[in-house]
Amino acid sequence: MKHSMKLAVVGAALVCGAMPATAADLYEPEVIEYKDPEPAYGGWYLRGYIGMTNQRYKGLDYFRYDDPTIDVLWQDRGHFGASPLFGVGVGYQINHWLRGELTAEYRAKSKFRALDRITGAGDPTDLRVINDYRAKKSELLFLANAYADLGKFYGITPYVGAGIGTARVTISDFVDNNILGGGGGYAGTGHKWNFAWALHAGFGVDLSDRTTLDVGYSFVHLGKGTTAMAHNFDPAQTVDNDGFKFRDITSHDLKLGLRYKLY
Repeated sequence: MKHSMKLAVVGAALVCGAMPATAADLYEPEVIEYKDPEPAYGGWYLRGYIGMTNQRYKGLDYFRYDDPTIDVLWQDRGHFGASPLFGVGVGYQINHWLRGELTAEYRAKSKFRALDRITGAGDPTDLRVINDYRAKKSELLFLANAYADLGKFYGITPYVGAGIGTARVTISDFVDNNILGGGGGYAGTGHKWNFAWALHAGFGVDLSDRTTLDVGYSFVHLGKGTTAMAHNFDPAQTVDNDGFKFRDITSHDLKLGLRYKLY
């Protein structure tokens, strides 16, 4: 009897000693290291924007200005009024620092006005003509752009960029009113394709996982503009010419738009 009780006690002890190891083997949880999900970079996006232009040019050329018997004195060298612009684009986010973009932009008509005085050569008192010039200008602009995103701060990502492409500059409604003599002339609509380039800066504001508000500034060099052949109001006074030329047209643009990710 005593021998049987000893065997039972020893067996119970062995079972109890083995149970913790068995329980540990059965219930010990697997350790899984948690990692933050990697941000999704790379992928296509669409862009649409509107804005306003603030334009400049370096000067107006015409063949008569080379006449050595006269002097051309500019009372007002001329300026273009502000105009709206409308653009669309498609881009690709290469990584969280770099992206590329193709844009097409219509820049609506802006009004031009300038005023000169024509005098005899070397004699400012010998006033011949005062010309009051009026015209309108518009462009189509196509650019391939590259941007560097400078890091995200509380959902805001500043960027800088540059672009190259081509601009189709249109000069229309050109009129030259001779204030003194009551004469003058006009020129037909002219189009010119130019090499164009731009510098960009701005920032994006995350509105959602896919949508970004884009606030931007661009300096754009659009090249030259030209009218068609100029005509005198008196057909008998018209001579062959290649129109009026607008040199080095540039613009400071402010733009507001949206970018929408397709991934």
